[in-house]
Amino acid sequence: MIETADAEPEYDDTAIRFLEALWGDGYLSPGGPDEVDRVVEGLSLAGKTILDIGCGAGGITLHLVEHHGAAHAIGFDVERPVIEVARRRAVARGLSDRVSFVQAPPGPLPFTDASFDVVFSKDALLHVPDKDALFAEIFRVLKPGGMFAASNWMISHDGEPSSEMKAYVAAEGLSFAMASPERYALAMRRAGFADVTIRDRNPWYREVARGELERLKGPLYPTVTAAVGAAYVDKNIRTWEAMQKVLDSGEHRPTHLRGRKPVG
Repeated sequence: MIETADAEPEYDDTAIRFLEALWGDGYLSPGGPDEVDRVVEGLSLAGKTILDIGCGAGGITLHLVEHHGAAHAIGFDVERPVIEVARRRAVARGLSDRVSFVQAPPGPLPFTDASFDVVFSKDALLHVPDKDALFAEIFRVLKPGGMFAASNWMISHDGEPSSEMKAYVAAEGLSFAMASPERYALAMRRAGFADVTIRDRNPWYREVARGELERLKGPLYPTVTAAVGAAYVDKNIRTWEAMQKVLDSGEHRPTHLRGRKPVG
């Protein structure tokens, strides 16, 4: 549900190649399958129908079927390049009967009411400015008793970001609409979610990002440069350096979210 015009994708083929080199095939956000497993820890997904919002290149959607036993998973994204990659990956893995991918413009989710047992998202909701409308839609497409589980990049506070945060967001060059964990939790409760929980992942990613930066500057540099060019890698090294500052200060706050749609 990335808030971007279809004609100008933020995650084009170059971005996909770069991020997959850093985070693994099919993954456009950090932590790979291990962090996905942490987001859904304690949830039984076996036999369930799952929606993956902001599915990117499809690695997570496929993982939820292959390793968590989901009966069917739909990956949704507004950007065409990532959906095309995801569809090819599903075919290559022989999972086209259990996984499908939907691309549609930003706005209301293109699914009927009460369609899913679980709605999942990994580091994509920060692109959506209207958090209340977002969670109203997520609540709508969940079945009664259904669960929402997500990871998302947030800011530690609402209001004016620090100069360091502004510099980081400018370096990313993406349509970030960051909000605090408390703002997300409020939007979830307004939508009707119960048992809303938030879990701070800043300490984890602060150290992981430091390792990512070291790899980009060191052993990964020749490989990634060969794939996307030195200028692109150098730009992202500068972005990671800016990100590390706001991770270390605690202002950049990756967070897990969870909530339940009540029955009745």
